[in-house]
Amino acid sequence: MSRERRREMVDRRHPALSTVKQCALLGIRRSSVYHRPSGPSQEDLDLMKQIDQQYLSTPFYGSRRIKVWLGRQGHSVNRKRVRRLMRIMGLQAVYRRPRTSKPAPGHKVYPYLLGGMEITKPNLVWTADITYIPMARGFLYLVAIMDWHSRHVMAWRLSNTLDAGFCVEALEEALGKGKPEVFNTDQGSQFTGDGFTGLLQRHGVRISMDGKGRYNDNIFVERLWRTVKYEEVYLKAYIGGRQAKTGIDNYFRFYNAQRPHQALGYRTPAEVFNGEPAESEEQSMDRRWSPTGTVADPGKSVGLSLNLAPTLSN
Repeated sequence: MSRERRREMVDRRHPALSTVKQCALLGIRRSSVYHRPSGPSQEDLDLMKQIDQQYLSTPFYGSRRIKVWLGRQGHSVNRKRVRRLMRIMGLQAVYRRPRTSKPAPGHKVYPYLLGGMEITKPNLVWTADITYIPMARGFLYLVAIMDWHSRHVMAWRLSNTLDAGFCVEALEEALGKGKPEVFNTDQGSQFTGDGFTGLLQRHGVRISMDGKGRYNDNIFVERLWRTVKYEEVYLKAYIGGRQAKTGIDNYFRFYNAQRPHQALGYRTPAEVFNGEPAESEEQSMDRRWSPTGTVADPGKSVGLSLNLAPTLSN
């Protein structure tokens, strides 16, 4: 369980247990319960949203180029501030470099297993990644677990912190639907901790981690993030976390079960994952995503399919 969730469990008005005792039982510092750090300013949030949109178009931009780009948009910001905001968002330029993601001290780093592997069927390789989700006030982090071959999103979770807990919860849900032969991630601390790797090992899944020179291995997840943000997140401008959960839940239902992919022969991720035959391009284009979360069908309105719907986290 993440520290954030343990902090939320503390009841400062509990009739029998003092705050000190509750903190000791939960293994957290008492000061963390009383201290409520202020979040980013509205100006920072606006900058972060612009940085996120530009990053999707130019993921090879680091803090220097993002600073220059913001200056051309009329924002006078220094590189130190840009670097701080990108760090909060979990963004870094995508280019060849040593150790693009660093595991936490003491976390084991696993070898890279995908070299020379042909990924030709579902449940051969799964992958996971985390991205930043802007809202009107504040932001969240989104983790998704995806089947590499079919692009099917197996599970996802939202969190307001980068603790590993929400990644482990998503993995638990995904493993309830199937099991890959190999699970590949970067070396981020959320994926190298015992909670995540131990769960994979208990299910007999081989663990693979990107190393030096493997900076482009998560290209399919990066494409997923671009799709989710341009087709859902930026269109909705979520007011808060509840609206974000509902919107992203609806979108992933559509993405899995109703959005045809050209690279998949105009089949949906669910059809490829389940081994269903391809349909014609004309049939696939009859299904169109609308911002209201419904799919337009010629002559009638049809609600979202509930097939393979991920479970919302509370």
